[in-house]
Amino acid sequence: MITKRHRACVLATCCVPWREDFTFAEDIFRRSVSNLIAQGIRDLYIFGTAGEGYAVTETQFDEITKAFLDETDIDGVQSMVGLISLSLPTVIERIERACAMGARRFQLSLPSWGVLRDAEMAAFFRETCGRFPDCEFLHYNLVRTGRIITGPEYGRLATEYPNLVATKNSTADDGRLQSLMTDAPQLQHFITEAGFAKAARLGECGFLISLASSNLRLGRKYFHLGHERKFDELDAMQQELAAIVPALREASGENVHMDGAFDKMFCRLHDDAFPLRLLLPYQTISEEGYHRYVASLKTKHSRWMPDRIP
Repeated sequence: MITKRHRACVLATCCVPWREDFTFAEDIFRRSVSNLIAQGIRDLYIFGTAGEGYAVTETQFDEITKAFLDETDIDGVQSMVGLISLSLPTVIERIERACAMGARRFQLSLPSWGVLRDAEMAAFFRETCGRFPDCEFLHYNLVRTGRIITGPEYGRLATEYPNLVATKNSTADDGRLQSLMTDAPQLQHFITEAGFAKAARLGECGFLISLASSNLRLGRKYFHLGHERKFDELDAMQQELAAIVPALREASGENVHMDGAFDKMFCRLHDDAFPLRLLLPYQTISEEGYHRYVASLKTKHSRWMPDRIP
């Protein structure tokens, strides 16, 4: 048995709420992070695609990171800061500033202005994982970067960098999942809902929660069913989640295409004050679309409505 470098858990994004003037709504953000922790989510991150890490200014990055690290400074809670930029020097500077605030876990995404060649990808990991050996890194493997890192490539990177500890992969492709688990077994691979139900059959993996965050209690149950290899119950829950997807598509309309638009709807389910807006120029789901989604959830999938806590 190979020991994973990161614990198996539910990994959740913390979306950033914006006021009407697009300033940071810190009170709502802190309340949202606190709610996730109170409902049993102990592994949290900011500034993925759902957290608009691609869009924030340097001032916003610092302000939000400080609030996030303060709110997650609790025993047993692991916090992670996302890094999305076209500029490797900017990524390095963000790591340095976040480290000064106390961060030690980071989420990397490859620069996407031009698809990285092999030598360029090697330089990227050398100047992040290699430059900061006292930090831990998760790599977010997404199509938007133009290059999907393969299982064998992860295996080689993991051998070179002991502080590369995990990956995020939003895939349900059987071949990719098998390769991740087989060719880079020392890394903890976090997989979204549809893929997790498959990956859990192949061995220990983490759950990157998205749609299931509508009800965090059920989302945690989904992870534990996979971890405990109770596949009949896991598959039944996966079918429930798949049945909700058409309502999401109907709510979004034709112009909404950013991950954060959907995740902010899930945040709103837990807090009526959580704004849906994204930083410009990206469009988000309308109030009317959101209420259509809630109506569909209540009438067709009511058990996935959130458990409100005091």
